[in-house]
Amino acid sequence: MNSEKSVIVLQGGGALGAYQGGAVEALSDAGQPIDWVAGISIGAINSALIAGNEPERRVSALRNFWEMVSSSSLPVGMLDGVLSRGFLNDLSATGTTMTGVPGFFRLRLPPAGLMPQGTEGARSFYDTAPLRDTLLDLVDFDLLNGGPIRLSVGAVNVETGNMTWFDSAETEIRPEHIMASGALPPGFPAIEIDGARYWDGGLVSNTPLQYVLDEQLPAEDLCVFQVDLFSARGAVPTSVWTSEAREKDIRFSSRTRFNTDMMRRMHETRDAARRLYDKLPPGLKNDPDAKALVRGNADPCVTIAHLIYRQAKYERQSKDYEFSRRSTLDHWDAGKADVVRTLSHPEWKARHDAATRVKVFDLAE
Repeated sequence: MNSEKSVIVLQGGGALGAYQGGAVEALSDAGQPIDWVAGISIGAINSALIAGNEPERRVSALRNFWEMVSSSSLPVGMLDGVLSRGFLNDLSATGTTMTGVPGFFRLRLPPAGLMPQGTEGARSFYDTAPLRDTLLDLVDFDLLNGGPIRLSVGAVNVETGNMTWFDSAETEIRPEHIMASGALPPGFPAIEIDGARYWDGGLVSNTPLQYVLDEQLPAEDLCVFQVDLFSARGAVPTSVWTSEAREKDIRFSSRTRFNTDMMRRMHETRDAARRLYDKLPPGLKNDPDAKALVRGNADPCVTIAHLIYRQAKYERQSKDYEFSRRSTLDHWDAGKADVVRTLSHPEWKARHDAATRVKVFDLAE
C-alpha cells in the first residue's frame, strides 16, 4: 500500500466548532501527521489556524481563538443549581444576538434595518471586521501559503450561486478567503474577493469531503478524519423548539455515506472493467474504447474516520450560536474524547487488514 496522505475535513457549525479543536488536539497528541486540511465556515477558520501555525503551536492557536470567542460569557459554574443548563445556554445565545462575539463579529450600530439600501451597513446585521484582525493575529499566512499543509476552503459566489474552492495549491489564501467561507447571510456580509462577492460555503455544501475526493490523485491513498458538527440521525421532534433544532441538523449534516457509496460503486465498476479488459482478445485490447475503460489503473484506498458531534440533551436550536465558555469547553472535550476512542478502537487499528479500498469508521458513539 502507498503511504497515506492524512486529511482533516472540517464541517461548518458555528459555536460547535470547538469540538473540532478538541479533535485536533487529540490527533496532535497521537502524533498524527497532517498533509491537507479542508474546511467550510467555522471549519475554514479552524483550518486556517491549523495550516497557519507550526505543529507545536497549532493547538495553542486553536485554544486562543476559542477562549477569545467565549470570553464574554459567565464564568464556568456560575449560577449552577439555580437555573437549568438549557436556560443558561439560551441566555448566552441571546447575548450573542444582541452584541456579537469578541474577536469574531459585532452588532452593527445603527442597525442594518435603518441603513439606506446599497450601503455597507445595510448588507448584514453584524460586522465581521474583528475576525479579520483575529486571523491576522493568530494565523501566519506566509506559512499557510508556503508551508507543508495544503488548505482548501469553500464559499458560494453570490451572483452565480456556484460553489467556489479556494485552494492553497493554486491560490494565495488571504484573510478574505477564510471570512468568505463563513459569511452566512443575513447575519454576516458577503466578502468581496477580486471583484466578486461570496457567502458561506455551507449554503451549497456544508462539508468539503466531496471536494477532497474529487481532487485526490489517482494513486494517492487517503486517511480522512471527517469532523462533523451536525448529525444526520436524530429523534423525532416533540415540539416546535426541537423541530427547529432537528431541521438544522438535517440541513447542515454531511452526506458522508452517500459520497462513500458512490465512490465504492465507482471502484467496483472500474474493477469490472479491468476484468473484462483482461478477457478481451489481443486484437481488441488496443481499441481506444477498451483502453479508455481501464485508463488510470491505480485505484487508491480511502479510509474515513467519521467523527460527529452528538448534541447534548440540554442543547437547543441555538447550539451553533451559543458561545458560552462552559459549552465551548464541553464541545472541545467531546471532540478530544471521540478521537481518543476512535484511535484506540480495535477496528481502527486493524483498518489496513481489510481488502476493501473504501472504508468508513464511525467508532465514537
